[in-house]
Amino acid sequence: MATETLHHDAHADEHEHHHDAGATKVFGFWVYLMSDLVIFGSLFATYAVLMRGTAGGPTGADIFELPLILFGTFALLISSFTFGMGVLAMNANRVGQVKMWLVVTFLLGLCFLGMEVYEFHHLIHEGYGPDRSGFLSAFFTLVGTHGLHVTFGMIWILVMLVQLSTKGLNDKTRPRILCLSLFWHFLDIVWICVFSFVYLMGVL
Repeated sequence: MATETLHHDAHADEHEHHHDAGATKVFGFWVYLMSDLVIFGSLFATYAVLMRGTAGGPTGADIFELPLILFGTFALLISSFTFGMGVLAMNANRVGQVKMWLVVTFLLGLCFLGMEVYEFHHLIHEGYGPDRSGFLSAFFTLVGTHGLHVTFGMIWILVMLVQLSTKGLNDKTRPRILCLSLFWHFLDIVWICVFSFVYLMGVL
């Protein structure tokens, strides 16, 4: 009886330790997101200063293709919803559904990234690269930094798919999925700001 009690207490202490470690990871990731927010805030401020510095080159109204940008925007917004569905599936302990929603999120992120790569390639091909003016330098830096974050998020999704296939849902993979969820929703919010401040204001 005493042995069983000791075993139960040890198991409870181990579970509590994993729970505390997971909560610490999520809190630490919140701190990272706040530092990332400072980076994007600096890039937005830089863009605000340089957005009129076209040096005789094209303005946003001349080069932005809103239908294409709207396609990518909707893809990213929907991907935030699908990731949320994945988190709900994780809470229900349905690892198969978690993987399915992560795959859907990855594909939607790929659509968004494809839109961004096409836009950059098209602008550079037309002679509107980041070296053309201060406006374009700030534009490429801001949007490109967000695109790099999306790329990193997609790599992270692939890593989580591998871990879910090999380890399943446990005290280590759950906090990682939650951190990835925070990261992905953060990118969604940043893109809404980019779309509103850069693209919508740029065509007015």
